[in-house]
Formats: sequence, C-alpha cells, structure tokens
Amino acid sequence: MSRLDKIFQRLKAQGHTAFVAYVTAGDPDRARSATVLRALDGAGADILEVGVPFSDPMADGPAIQRASERALANGTTLTSTLEMIAELRPSVSAGIVVFSYANPILAMGLSFFMQKAAEAGVDGVLVLDLPIEESEGLRDEAAAVGIAPIFLLSPTTTDARLRRAAELGQGFLYAISRLGVTGERDTVADGAQAMVERIRQVTSLPIALGFGISRPEHVAEVGRWADAVVVGSALVNTVARAADSADLAGDVTRYVHWLKGESGSDLDP
Repeated sequence: MSRLDKIFQRLKAQGHTAFVAYVTAGDPDRARSATVLRALDGAGADILEVGVPFSDPMADGPAIQRASERALANGTTLTSTLEMIAELRPSVSAGIVVFSYANPILAMGLSFFMQKAAEAGVDGVLVLDLPIEESEGLRDEAAAVGIAPIFLLSPTTTDARLRRAAELGQGFLYAISRLGVTGERDTVADGAQAMVERIRQVTSLPIALGFGISRPEHVAEVGRWADAVVVGSALVNTVARAADSADLAGDVTRYVHWLKGESGSDLDP
C-alpha cells in the first residue's frame, strides 16, 4: 500500500479530512522553501503539494504567478526541486506530490523524471496541463516506479473524461471548485459539492477539492463532503508576507492551525 493510500485510510478511520498544502518550490528561496515545507509537515499537513515554478503558469492566479517569478529568479528548477524533496523526505511524514506543468518534465524526459522523483521519495505527480487523453504514458511511467498519477478535474469535465481519469488515476483525484485561475475567494463555489458527488459516482478514489479555499469555514465546509481540502494561494500569500520574518516557520504553522480550526489559534489574516 502506498503512502498516500495509507494516509487516506488512516484519516477515514479517524473521521478526518486530509489537509493538502500547496507551496511553490524555491519561494522565497531554497533554504526558506525547505523551512516552509518542514513547518507545514509539523503543523499537521497530511500531503504537501510542491509546485515546480514555471514561466507561463496559465492556470494560476497572481499569488502563485508571483511565487513562480520569485523562485525562477533565484534559480529554482525541476532538478533542484527534486533535490530539495530528497533532502526533506527522511524527516517529513506527510505525503509529497509534485505539481508541475508538462514543459519542465518533458524537457527533463518523462522516464528520467519519474526515476528521479521516485528516488527523491515523491508519492504522486500531477501534471496540470496534460490532457487525460494523452496521459497513458505518464501513468505507465509513474506506475513503473510506484508513483501515483493524479488528475485534475474541473466543473466542465465530461462524465466520459471523469471515468477515464478514475481508470488512470491513483492516490486521489483533484477537483477544482470553479473555472478560472487559482486565488483566494470569500466563499466556496456553489457547485463544488455537486461536482464532488458527480465524481463519486465513477470512482472509489479519494477526492480532494481546491481553488479558492482560504478560511477555516471553507475548510470545515469542504470537509463535510470531500476527502481532502487543498489550500494553495492563501498559503502562498502567507509565505510571501512572512518571507523576511525571523519566524517564517511560526507564521506558517499558526496559519495552518487557524485554517484547521484548532483550539488556541486566533489568527485572522
């Protein structure tokens, strides 16, 4: 059983929702990026989604675009991202998923990337702009080294494509709550629950929901009907605000505790 499978099995038995934390690798720099990932793990994030910075992040809003710009400016690459993960893996208990656009992976070579990712201790890979219809090669290469191929589903994904993603996917499926780019929102999208329920009709895989989740009430609401909640832009903004703080790890930790509604956490950004 994979690490991701064990995480979801344990949380289901406990009646808990998985907390998935997205940050961009190399933001604000290599050393502090590693600090953030350790802090997230220590704060109780169940899965770390490590974004590979890319020059044309077409699905990302301003927060993650700026994070990619900062990371690229300090020389962060797919290779250095995998090296950082390899260094962190022995001390991090959370699952680790690499979130990337296709270009960096294809430039490295799909087979070579999967080998290096497996060596680094990566549990899953999500390639944002790879169409489901063209993903069998990814699935085969990932399966060969024990990495879960994870697929992104949107409100406009057809039932046929949902079924195909369920057939090819492992670990969990990632549903985005709304169309458009990433970014913080005041409320969870109206159709998010219905979308999760539609996906459940075609798969037994856990379903994570993301895009726009930034407050404890969002986390609590999504946790009532999804298996995992993904927080991205709000967390990236927290890292950006605290980048020069001597207590970056503490700021990240307090924010995660606040989002999870844990007692004693009265932070209100």
